[in-house]
Amino acid sequence: MGVLAIAAGRPEPLGATCEDGGVNFALFSANADKVEVCLFDSGGQREVARVPLPMRTDDVWHVHLRGIGAGQRYGYRVHGPYDPARGHRFNPHKLLIDPYARLLDRHLKPCETQFAFDPNAATGDLSFDNRDDAADMPKCVVTTHDSTVFGTTASRPGIPWRDTIIYELHIRGMTERCNAVAPRLRGTLAGLASPSIIAHLRDLGITAVELMPIHPIADERHLDRLALRNYWGYNPIAFFALEPRYVFADGASEFRALISVLHQAGIELIMDVVFNHSGEGDEFGPTLCFRGIDNASYYRLDAEDRRRYVNDAGCGNSLNVEHPRVRALVLDSLRYWAGMGVDGFRFDLAVTMARESEAFHPEAMILSAIAND
Repeated sequence: MGVLAIAAGRPEPLGATCEDGGVNFALFSANADKVEVCLFDSGGQREVARVPLPMRTDDVWHVHLRGIGAGQRYGYRVHGPYDPARGHRFNPHKLLIDPYARLLDRHLKPCETQFAFDPNAATGDLSFDNRDDAADMPKCVVTTHDSTVFGTTASRPGIPWRDTIIYELHIRGMTERCNAVAPRLRGTLAGLASPSIIAHLRDLGITAVELMPIHPIADERHLDRLALRNYWGYNPIAFFALEPRYVFADGASEFRALISVLHQAGIELIMDVVFNHSGEGDEFGPTLCFRGIDNASYYRLDAEDRRRYVNDAGCGNSLNVEHPRVRALVLDSLRYWAGMGVDGFRFDLAVTMARESEAFHPEAMILSAIAND
């Protein structure tokens, strides 16, 4: 890596954006005291630079680094109080995934160092862990892939709802043991786009494929203790990226290609999306992304004990989509995938997203925002 030229950058768009001979980094955190972006070598193993984000605009921290570009591995360290009783769980010893990352360089594997507290301490999550977990974390990768409008509306199948027949499938489950799919492509998006799979779907007479969650997956603690992995995917950690295990070479290109062949076959693609909670779990879960960036903003916390999480989803936490920045994250993600060519979305536990003041509201802000986008 050459010499980095550091400039203020700009607060929009959020995430890592290639521009002006470098990369602009922008991260929302209302309660942080300091934010650093950490750059890693091409293998994602060695930290080669750590740069504070010098500017803060409307609670978005930002910097422009000239001298790097697409392919750069990175992650964040966010400084602030570790005070669970007040809802704050900052720990700069933990490398964090960018919520707007388009690509992760590897599958997330559970590791004890990923906890902001010492899981073996008698005081549990009230303790503080100062071990660096960078070696055990996936690295975000700067990309040039963007979600531009995929073709025209006329180029999509546009099946009327009354005629829609949905086939729900799991990428690995559909292709991993299919002899008609090339062995090297089994279990991937590219394998799902194989002519034999597309022909099979056409023969079924379905009009839409609904993909079970394809965002990066965090394995739950009880599964890790049993040496098992989360198969179904309903425990996401990044809403703009693809689960690395489902990618053969270039995930964005493979996803676009899959949509293209499905559309040519007259089949629409629906994504099953999980915005009601994240894979970080309850107060005894790991610190991977949102919790370490700004726990009090991203999650709904118990009003009487902010150490605890509201758990409407039954998965340990509930994303705070009442917060405008969290709501914008959901809308930005939907817009990104729609721009990729996705025809529709199935919202996991949608009613929990529409809880406001502990009760379901049919005109909740998040539902109205989605409907009016």
